[in-house]
Amino acid sequence: MPTYTIEPERRTLHGVFSRELEPVLLIDSGDTVIFRTLDSGWNLEPRTSTDIDVPSRQFEPRDPERDNGHALCGPIAIRGAEPGMTLAVQIKEVRPGAWGHTFAGGWHTQLNQRLGLDKQGTILLWDLDVDQGLGRDQHGHTISLRPFMGVMGMPPAEPGLHPTPPPRVTGGNIDCKELVAGSTLYLPIAVPGGLFSTGDGHGVQGDGEVCVTAIECPMERVELQFDLLPDLHLTTPRANTPAGWVTFGFHTDLHEAMAIALEAMLDLMQTQYQLSKPEAFGLASLVVDLRITQVVNAGMLGVHAVLPHGAIR
Repeated sequence: MPTYTIEPERRTLHGVFSRELEPVLLIDSGDTVIFRTLDSGWNLEPRTSTDIDVPSRQFEPRDPERDNGHALCGPIAIRGAEPGMTLAVQIKEVRPGAWGHTFAGGWHTQLNQRLGLDKQGTILLWDLDVDQGLGRDQHGHTISLRPFMGVMGMPPAEPGLHPTPPPRVTGGNIDCKELVAGSTLYLPIAVPGGLFSTGDGHGVQGDGEVCVTAIECPMERVELQFDLLPDLHLTTPRANTPAGWVTFGFHTDLHEAMAIALEAMLDLMQTQYQLSKPEAFGLASLVVDLRITQVVNAGMLGVHAVLPHGAIR
């Protein structure tokens, strides 16, 4: 099947989801696309200052309405994609660039204020050794990399420009650390062609993404294969990852996000193992983990349920 390449340039970059954006590429089911992406903040080079108010060199020109969110590449249209179908995104490779940064505190969020960090903050500046899988900050702290894309998704059915920070049932800013290479993400399609975009590369992130940022970094190579599944009808994203099957819930209320993720997992378990819903519920209490995906995406909290491979035999 054909393989295409998308570079971050004026034609391909945008900072919203919208069914009104013209696709930059039309592909067939089964095709592969290799992306190179900017970091989430449109930066063109590593930051040199830990002062949040000191700007870095960013991509220009930018449209104040179209480009005010994460720097995304796309959108890609998949021939034959229609609302109600599912798009399977096989994540074949995710290779970061050589640098990244993490903003921590220094601006108002509810959590920053609760922790007393709304007025004091810093930026961790990271050198990334991709071959060794390590990141080292300016203080000498070294951590292991586990790269993934924070944003992978498509626009909702509603017209207009939709901001990138909140995740949706069609994907977007999911920010789940399990979506590493070797995973397949399954997304409900809401618009003809799908119109898939990606960006917001993360060198590594913990569950919660508590300070709003991960290691925010450009990606040198993101290889994704796209497959249409006309007969799979989903109401929320799911993924098959090295950690296990993962289902997602997004809501302004954390308890409701948990319930959405759990119900999606029960649906999956009923299908996979021919279980009744009460049977799936009982087994889920034994082998399914509920994790907080992120608590920082424009008030839309994320929970994911994880069913490890081989947990039910």
